[in-house]
Amino acid sequence: MPRRYFTPGTFAFLKDLAGHNDREWFAANQDRYERLVREPALDFITDFAGPLASISEHFTADARKAGGSLFRIHRDTRFSRDKTPYKTNTGMQFRHAAARDAHAPGFYLHLEPGGCFAGVGIWRPEAAVAGRIRTAIADDPEGWLAAAGDGFREVWSLEGEVLKRPPRGFDPEHPLVGDLRRKDFVAMVPLTQRRVTAAGWLEDYTGLCRAGAPFMSFLCRALGLPF
Repeated sequence: MPRRYFTPGTFAFLKDLAGHNDREWFAANQDRYERLVREPALDFITDFAGPLASISEHFTADARKAGGSLFRIHRDTRFSRDKTPYKTNTGMQFRHAAARDAHAPGFYLHLEPGGCFAGVGIWRPEAAVAGRIRTAIADDPEGWLAAAGDGFREVWSLEGEVLKRPPRGFDPEHPLVGDLRRKDFVAMVPLTQRRVTAAGWLEDYTGLCRAGAPFMSFLCRALGLPF
């Protein structure tokens, strides 16, 4: 029977956290965080490992409490003007096995009241990595369109920032110059709270990731990574 992981309580906690973002309140509500957010997320990550392997054996679903697929709830405030200590969302990233040593594609899930989404790709790659992806697009436009064209965009929407001008070294008249100008090679699907709290969400999310596999495969190929 399809399992339900996240509940309205998950989002109620995150909404409350947004209104009481301080350490004293969080300490008093730590058990709610564990029960409504972290434990369901870790269960989801554990159960997604098998379906993820059926999409690609080179991506990992790591259910460790720290250092795995689940992002920490604590914010890094060292270089931020915003000193609130906690994130008001929970995020899960299913990274390529090479991600520890290189910028690499990943599958992503973001849960936030009023702002849930699924993501695939690479956000803000460093210049050398972006250059390799742009070269792959320029050299194999048919492959790019097969991976990120109309069929892909029936499910996913390419997002992120773009350069004001074509990147140096690329033909400004290239038919895919719009994609060559991308700073981010990511795609997203907006999600409703009803959708992610439904029984069968694991299977639903797996289907989204499977639809994103050609895009991810192209990015991996561009970077010399296995898919």
